Amino acid sequence: MLILLTGATGFLGSHLAPLLLAQGHRVLSAGRRRCADPRIGFVQADFAHDSEKTDWVARLSGVDVVINTVGIIRETAGQTFAALHTGTPKALFAAAAEAGVKLVIQVSALGADDAAVTPYHRSKKAADDFLATLPLRSRIVQPSLIYGPEGASSKMFRTLATMPFALQFGSSPQPVQPVHIDDVCQAIVALLAEQGGPRSERVALVGPAPLPFIGYLGALRRGLGLGRLRVLRLPSFVARLAAQLGSVIPGSPLTPDALQMLDRGNTADPARTVRLLGRPPRPVEKFIDRPQAARLDAQLGWLLPLLRLAIAIVWLWTAYVSAFVWPVEDSYRLLERSGIPSVLTPLMLYGASAMDLLFGIGTLALPRRRRHWLWLAQVGLIGFYTVVIAVRLPEFLWHPYGPLSKNLPMLAAIWLLYELEKQPKEN
Repeated sequence: MLILLTGATGFLGSHLAPLLLAQGHRVLSAGRRRCADPRIGFVQADFAHDSEKTDWVARLSGVDVVINTVGIIRETAGQTFAALHTGTPKALFAAAAEAGVKLVIQVSALGADDAAVTPYHRSKKAADDFLATLPLRSRIVQPSLIYGPEGASSKMFRTLATMPFALQFGSSPQPVQPVHIDDVCQAIVALLAEQGGPRSERVALVGPAPLPFIGYLGALRRGLGLGRLRVLRLPSFVARLAAQLGSVIPGSPLTPDALQMLDRGNTADPARTVRLLGRPPRPVEKFIDRPQAARLDAQLGWLLPLLRLAIAIVWLWTAYVSAFVWPVEDSYRLLERSGIPSVLTPLMLYGASAMDLLFGIGTLALPRRRRHWLWLAQVGLIGFYTVVIAVRLPEFLWHPYGPLSKNLPMLAAIWLLYELEKQPKEN
């Protein structure tokens, strides 16, 4: 069949497309950028703006099946739930009915039902309900938390699982039923081959059994080869305050809506999943295929930010002490002994303090793609003044507290960040 796949470059779509090709189907990707696989055709489309039926009818010429995997978990200025989850999918589905598409598979979310209260779930449900009314065959897939090695949420959960302790936000059991990305894709492929059944159906895709969210993190931790998960339980009012704070932090996974969805739970009967797969879905304990590599990646997920924070504090503290705490006359004398003319010592002292301040702010605030030159500048400055002090102020070289020798681990830490944050070169 000819399948129009939306979101083919996203997490779910990028796993599903190769499986569809392996089954002998032809795949046409609809999105803003092409897939890397040359076997996949391309139709230029923008879910943020293509919200009219007329935008899609011509694109569906000759298409047998539409699979919509587009979704976001948090809104931005250019991507809203109203557009990506409701408006554009409804236009796509209406065009599919007009174009004679045989089957539409809509990837929704478990919880997009009559009890939905968050904008995320309600926006999904609005498109689901509209699809169910159309005169075409449809399957509305509602997965629980989807785990995949490279999935953003999966990486975050693995990172949380490796930390010294995990936070439980509130007293709710927060039941979840995670399902592996491979099982989700295989179930969707099985839906293509199904015959009969109702015209429209909601299909829950879940793991074999529910477990508390903290239990999920504990299972991941065991899968990574680590010991028991230590849990710090936060009272419900503290959890709500933390969620409110998270709502104003860009990119924060903890928001009031996220906490509300977590407290509600995310479980369903696995029987339909078992029938589609012809076997039980993969349990959480078998999610992680390469535990050693996954464990290192997860640990770096929180250790590197901690290292960045420590380095930033060193620069900020040095700037403050140099400018406001250490006796100015003592600083001037040290600068003069280092070879700085007395007339320039105030400029050098406060200029160096300002440089330290900028380094500290940059370490905290600059995005990863812009920190490349920051690390090199810090290494260059530390290396330069280490050599100058060792030559002109040798007493610091032999000081029992090691004020100069401690620059070595500082240099090593900064160089570690430089190497690990390098952008890969394109072939």
